[in-house]
Amino acid sequence: MKQTRRSGVLLHPTSLPGPFGSGDLGQSAYHFVDWLCVGQQTLWQILPLVDVGVGNSPYMSPSAFAGNVLLIDLEQLLEAGWLTKQELSPEYRFDDHRVDYPAVTRFRMSRLRMAAARFQEKTDSPAYEAFEAFCQSEAGWLDDYALFRTLDAMGSGTSEGWQNWPEKLAMRDPHALSKTAEVYAADIHLWKFCQWCFHEQWMKLKAYANEKGIMIVGDVPIFVSLNSADVWSRPHLFKLDTHGRPLVVAGVPPDKFSDTGQRWGNPLYDWDAVAADNYRWWIDRMAHTMKLCDVVRVDHFRGFEAYWEVPADAPTAITGRWCPGPGAALFHAIKDALGSLNLIAEDLGVITSKVIELRQKLNLPGMRVLQFAFDHNPDNFYLPHNYEPDSVVYTGTHDNNTTVGWWNAASEHERDYARRYLAVSGEWIHWDLIRTALASVASYAIAPMQDILGLDSAHRMNEPGQPTGSWEWRFTWDQVEDWHAAHLAEMTSLYGRAHAEKTLDTDTPRLKT
Repeated sequence: MKQTRRSGVLLHPTSLPGPFGSGDLGQSAYHFVDWLCVGQQTLWQILPLVDVGVGNSPYMSPSAFAGNVLLIDLEQLLEAGWLTKQELSPEYRFDDHRVDYPAVTRFRMSRLRMAAARFQEKTDSPAYEAFEAFCQSEAGWLDDYALFRTLDAMGSGTSEGWQNWPEKLAMRDPHALSKTAEVYAADIHLWKFCQWCFHEQWMKLKAYANEKGIMIVGDVPIFVSLNSADVWSRPHLFKLDTHGRPLVVAGVPPDKFSDTGQRWGNPLYDWDAVAADNYRWWIDRMAHTMKLCDVVRVDHFRGFEAYWEVPADAPTAITGRWCPGPGAALFHAIKDALGSLNLIAEDLGVITSKVIELRQKLNLPGMRVLQFAFDHNPDNFYLPHNYEPDSVVYTGTHDNNTTVGWWNAASEHERDYARRYLAVSGEWIHWDLIRTALASVASYAIAPMQDILGLDSAHRMNEPGQPTGSWEWRFTWDQVEDWHAAHLAEMTSLYGRAHAEKTLDTDTPRLKT
């Protein structure tokens, strides 16, 4: 089947403009969808929608299911009558260019707590009926999540996580949990209210995008945070000791970017236990994510073939080893339960023939990153003449420098090859790479918003290995000029990626098992 050529923009909602310290699901999100339409784009790629964790990372979330409460649009809560104008007055506005997570979290959570209390006062309203229906339908993850966040917020935990809670709470003694739920019912209600608000607002925004022919490309991290509701509620699925502490942790081996590799610290799955449970947790997780997105990027795909296991007491990833992952069995189970899904394999890193074989067996498109292409090797996997249609090309990803930043830091040897390969001067390198991506045979072509705006390295989203300072970038509408969308639309149309229709088609790459 011929695959539709599409293109889009990578921008996480936290990076949107907005008055309350971080981007959210409010007016600017809808305006961004409209801007994508003007630019003839049909994909909006985001990062994981989950709550952020250590280092403000959405890849270290306290839940694999719960939406990021900082994305809740407070102005919609004002319209519902759960907040007052004074509580959202201009005196509470924040910096437009960075997300100050501690300050933003304090402000937004205080307003969400106010709204939740007022919402609780009218339990006979249609809205409350919808809330109760949501709580019932999502109880499989929501109950544990709300209790976990309540325990964490009330000080039962420490910076080291739930393993240091009082033993009966850490080990989930039924009587202790029941008593806590009774005493802290208002706090549990708060977290459930926040998740309902997030879900209602996100589904409304997604419907708006879909009506305009724009597909949402989401993201599923392969691993979860140790300090998460998932590990606390299902410790048997992970390689932990009897106290809930990891025996081994995730990472990647040493490479040209790091002599010591990367020690991520996430707990690793006990894949035998996951399989014995018929992959139920993964199936539920994927089903939940597919309700929120139209296409899902599967993070660290190579880890499903084999993953790098690092002893928990090792300070670096050097002493790790490769261990077999679940392979096709996991994806067979997902397809058997959910049917065909639109997935993208994030196949970056140490990629072997076995990883490629698994991806191809599952009929999943892989990723190509143009910033990795120009090393004077014509066989380079990331050069456009080596692409195949079942691929997704990026100028750069959220883990890369911006294209302008990459160009400024590149060696003259690398820049020389890029100039000759692309037949350009390099003075407009960000648009040169966008054009190259759009012109390629890859089914999907995606550029970060920073590249469309021509921003330098000060505006990158994430710098792997740096514990602080990432995930904070935001843009303002003052930075976006009319010609940005017009130029993007011209090239998108020129290379056959623009679509006049306003309905979503189904001839996109799908999981095949």
